Amino acid sequence: MNEKFNFEESGRPREECGVFAIYGHEDAARVAFFGLFALQHRGQESAGIVSSDGCQVWDHKGMGLASEVFREPTLQKLPGKLAIGHVRYSTTGSSVLSNAQPFLVHHADEYYALAHNGNIVNAQALRTELENSGSIFQSTMDSEIIIHLMAPHLKEGLAKSLTAALSRLEGAYSLIMLTRNKIIAARDPRGFRPLALGKLNGGWVIASETCAFDLVGAKYIRDVNPGEIIIIDEKGCKSLTPFTPVKPCHCIFELIYFARPDSQIFGQNVYLCRKRLGRELAREYVPNVDIVMPFPDSGNYAALGYAEESGINFEMGMIRNHYVGRTFIQPTQPMRDFGVRVKLNPVKPLLAGKRVLIVEDSIIRGTTSRNRVKNLKEIGLKEIHMAISCPPTAYPCPYGIDFSSKGELIAAAKENEKAIADFIGLDSLHYLTVDGMVRATGMSRDCFCLACYTGDYPLMPPEKMDKFCLEKT
Repeated sequence: MNEKFNFEESGRPREECGVFAIYGHEDAARVAFFGLFALQHRGQESAGIVSSDGCQVWDHKGMGLASEVFREPTLQKLPGKLAIGHVRYSTTGSSVLSNAQPFLVHHADEYYALAHNGNIVNAQALRTELENSGSIFQSTMDSEIIIHLMAPHLKEGLAKSLTAALSRLEGAYSLIMLTRNKIIAARDPRGFRPLALGKLNGGWVIASETCAFDLVGAKYIRDVNPGEIIIIDEKGCKSLTPFTPVKPCHCIFELIYFARPDSQIFGQNVYLCRKRLGRELAREYVPNVDIVMPFPDSGNYAALGYAEESGINFEMGMIRNHYVGRTFIQPTQPMRDFGVRVKLNPVKPLLAGKRVLIVEDSIIRGTTSRNRVKNLKEIGLKEIHMAISCPPTAYPCPYGIDFSSKGELIAAAKENEKAIADFIGLDSLHYLTVDGMVRATGMSRDCFCLACYTGDYPLMPPEKMDKFCLEKT
């Protein structure tokens, strides 16, 4: 069951999921907890860890942040040298505990725990097929489908059963799996989502992003390659490449927005890539302004690059309150703009009477930007311009990023940049071109999925998008 995206909280695109696995550490669950803590930006709805000592398997899952779900007594009840963990934001499936991952089953005297980041676009068709053949599902997660697809082939061995299951999937997945004595990782043949392999004190670690390696003290070895299956056990790390190679489709929005700036994904340092995006913006568009500033924290790095390239002074004109939780006391009607002010507050003496360029990484619905610009106007800015470090987001994403249906995307609803600028209340607006965006990565355009900007879907053709959008609502 797919869900409608809820913009009401922030108007920003929501993270997808983060995965972490460790093999060969005396305190594997604790290391997994810290790995999830580093990946918390990828999902804040639920967190889970499954561990194994080679004989028995333990699990714990809960709703909320990793720091809320796991306390010291809980971690002490997750022994063993193997563990996998997951933080989740639901792009498919309801936001309930039964859909928290990792998903754990016991079958034929073996335990299988699985967690994944991405979205299987043919999940509903596969689920219907499996239910018609007698499968009973415990959740609405597409992750569970993978276990059901493996089951008929398990007698052929773990590698063959997983290969058989993955060969049926269409879409994006970076997944990890745990048995009593093995850790498995796999990435879809197009490599939509990041997944990295590292080492820690003779053991192995796998994570959605390398920032998790930095926190636990692991050494980054390489990315898990698109279409690769890695099996880690007492014999070491074994790599399988059972699928025919296809053109990669790395999600460029990971570099623009989702990944942490201290991570290395798709061969790129995210921080430096975002600065280059800002530099490309400055080569395309330089209005007559006094100050360049971001809306922290999302636009910080592109704004720095823009300022360096343009020579215009960089200022932190908005100050972020870092102590705002996921919920807070709701304001009364006379305080209806409290939700905007509680997170960001302008430095009035710095900005009053100035012509300002705001650099942002994206505009999705536009309502958040509109409210922030309204508050800036109230303190007396002379002009407000905005530059976006990516092209207009005009098409939904079926590959694991929860963009809204097309009708809720402002770039799809408005006819041009001027109409969007008028809605937000800007003096001018410029989006980075597709060519400029790709150029900033230093990679070939053929490496990326650009569907949310171009409508060119590598797996799901445009004529099927109406069905996808219907399911999303």
